[in-house]
Amino acid sequence: MDILFEPVRLGELQLANRIVMAPMTRSRADARAVPGSDMVEYYRQRASAGLIVAEGTAPSASGLGYCRTPAIYNREQISAWQQVTRAVHEQGGRIVLQLMHVGRAASHYNKPQGAPTVAPSSLPARVQLFSDSAGMVDADVPQALSLAAIAEVIGDFRQAALSAREAGFDGVELHCTSGYLPMQFMASGSNLRTDAYGGPVQQRVRFAKEVLEAMAAAIGAGRVGLRLCPGNPYNDIDDREPEHTATALCQAVAPLGLAYLHIMRSPVPGLDAFALARAHGPQGLILNDGFDAASARTALAAGEGTAVSFGRLFIGNPDLVERLRHDRPLAGFDRKTLYTPGARGYSDYPTWQQHLEVTQ
Repeated sequence: MDILFEPVRLGELQLANRIVMAPMTRSRADARAVPGSDMVEYYRQRASAGLIVAEGTAPSASGLGYCRTPAIYNREQISAWQQVTRAVHEQGGRIVLQLMHVGRAASHYNKPQGAPTVAPSSLPARVQLFSDSAGMVDADVPQALSLAAIAEVIGDFRQAALSAREAGFDGVELHCTSGYLPMQFMASGSNLRTDAYGGPVQQRVRFAKEVLEAMAAAIGAGRVGLRLCPGNPYNDIDDREPEHTATALCQAVAPLGLAYLHIMRSPVPGLDAFALARAHGPQGLILNDGFDAASARTALAAGEGTAVSFGRLFIGNPDLVERLRHDRPLAGFDRKTLYTPGARGYSDYPTWQQHLEVTQ
């Protein structure tokens, strides 16, 4: 059997194949951070993936910060996500929810009124974000989290994991890269704390470790994954020793027995993130970034990982699994509609069969 289409198990997650759909922010939730019918259809169409990792979703109002991204902290949001998971499961798919607290990479224009922007230290990210109401705006100056507030945020993640299971998700993934809150704690440039959550690397990774511990205790470690990209500078992140930081986190959470580590290639020259993950991460590894079918097969055959995730290829190819299975041509996608509201450039890409019916 083609190694891409072999079934595989990641913790408690049984995958029909080794093709994973990577999480991608697509900005299709409504102004209340509630998923809509376009999102139901989008994920339903891609349910043939061995596993879908649904887009970054806020565990709380303070965790929001981008335009039209979803959340899972109230009943309306949970009920809406139930429509998504039901559609995926009816197609025989598996789906987990990526939990994403953006921390200081946020604008109040994209939050509910009164929701604070928080971070480990009161250092604004030197980035701009788009908002529907004000266009491009600077990131907020964040409030430094107190010890009591840190405990509350960890509690928000725990509750979000429980809510994700209530909504029908098969598990959750912690977004621990791209300059969001866990990485803000981990990176030496954004964490200037002098308490138990700052200073030495073992203390800077403490927040992410405690979040993972809380989620694992709530829903079982076999349904919890972690996404890492050592040295990713996105959202104004600077870390003096990114390899040391990533290694420290992997070692700190090793006793938990997580379902998987979703590891991205590192942009740091000479830093082999995949090798780091094999040496220090859990048994289940999902490799990500820049793979095509041939390179994915090569990596899996060499034992570099357990599965491979694809992002951009899933945008214009809702039937990517079948196209890869039968070596069919792959469609491109329209970059102009990546983050625009509505079905256009989102859930209206045809399958190969639909393409043939139109062109014949």
